[in-house]
Amino acid sequence: MLKFILKWLVNGAIVVALLLYYTEIGFWNAALAATGLTVVSYLIGDQFLLRTTNNFFAALCDIVLAAIYLAVLSYGFSWDLSWGETAFIAFLIGVAEWVLHRFVFNEEFRVSG
Repeated sequence: MLKFILKWLVNGAIVVALLLYYTEIGFWNAALAATGLTVVSYLIGDQFLLRTTNNFFAALCDIVLAAIYLAVLSYGFSWDLSWGETAFIAFLIGVAEWVLHRFVFNEEFRVSG
């Protein structure tokens, strides 16, 4: 549970700050978007991909997942978020995920065989 909370705080800081900067949405909408991204990323990235692949691949998938997630929200809620801004936020999320798993959680999983 502590890992999820730390992930939520790190991802939340990145997503909320940049959504507030790039768009006209309010704090609570940005916080909800960050929370949703954290839940999805935790379930897919941390609980599945990180356990079956390695940190680099899981972080790369987190970048793609974050970009798709933010693009869908941006389109669905008519946020003024460009592809470049979406890609930048997603890239920062991926870097943060890699750092969290590599240096904070010290988890480097590899598929044997």
